[in-house]
Amino acid sequence: MAPKRPKGAGAFPKAVESPAPARPDPDALYAALDLGTNSCRMLIAQPKGSGFHVVDSFSKSVQLGAGLERTGRLSRASMARTVQALRICQQKLKRNKVRRMRLVATEACRRAKNSRDFIRQVKRETGLTLEIIQPEEEARLAVISCAPLVSTKTDQLLVVDIGGGSTELVWIDISSVPRRDRPAAIMRLHNGFHTSDSPFPAAKVVDWISVPLGVATLRDQFNDVEDDSARFALMSWFFEENLADFAPYKDEQARAGFQIVGTSGTVTTVAASHLGLKRYDRTKVDGLRMTSDQIDKVIRGYLELGPQGRRRDPRIGDDRQALIMSGSAILQALLRCWPTDRLSVADRGLREGLLYAQMSADGVLEDGPF
Repeated sequence: MAPKRPKGAGAFPKAVESPAPARPDPDALYAALDLGTNSCRMLIAQPKGSGFHVVDSFSKSVQLGAGLERTGRLSRASMARTVQALRICQQKLKRNKVRRMRLVATEACRRAKNSRDFIRQVKRETGLTLEIIQPEEEARLAVISCAPLVSTKTDQLLVVDIGGGSTELVWIDISSVPRRDRPAAIMRLHNGFHTSDSPFPAAKVVDWISVPLGVATLRDQFNDVEDDSARFALMSWFFEENLADFAPYKDEQARAGFQIVGTSGTVTTVAASHLGLKRYDRTKVDGLRMTSDQIDKVIRGYLELGPQGRRRDPRIGDDRQALIMSGSAILQALLRCWPTDRLSVADRGLREGLLYAQMSADGVLEDGPF
């Protein structure tokens, strides 16, 4: 005899619908786009407390500066790749109805003879208006993006932004600022490096420099050197030579009270290698502190791996194996000059600085600790 079927067994289950997340108010959204020598990156965010909440993002390697060192021009292929990426950004901006935005281009567009033609092409094909910013503003935006990582125990701060086409260094004296206010004093630099009309104790920019050597441009300088270790040594020496005009270069800096904040793919990759991560995890990398000795150990490991080993490393891969060595050469040169027990890793940069600057100017960020 067949078992009796329970009552209601054939009924469809009632759908339990979770409420759709409320779409953010377009009036509360800000966007920042950073078009560099290698990558196109964008964030869309809304203010939240003294920071912001990311609503949408985009990142793609476009290699806009490929061949620039040799020809002085942006190539057709590079511009086509970049326009395709910018079309995706335009769609995201339109979908989120973003009205407040800054869309900036940096070193590749500063140097290329045909950059103005490229900017017009972008406007014509995507409707986006790119703004080529100068090195000082790029350095300033990198600095304020790192403000939340500044220790209250720091007296002297060096912010380093290793880009694809250039590297920005900013040395800041915050010893006269009350300890609790030191991160906020860095944030107030969004008004400029030399503003003196603030009623608050101010961070003093001792010196800054934009070295026209980044991971791509430094690599291209020594492409003809076949030996891996020799090429690395030459790149590191050459970068250090380009620091001669940086005021604190010759000064010996005590480790106590000295902090470096490094923002770049190089620094975050070195941090991921130090942690032994199999897959990159921003939550473990952003804000991590490393010593000069720990960083040197990772870089020596990269040299021992050689090009083939670095290609197989999941944290590096084929696309970045050459770039990680030019970036490491820059990092090693800096740590030769200024060894530190506190290099803070920043998985943040120009985009975050652009957002902080816009939100701070509009007065929508709350005062208080980050």
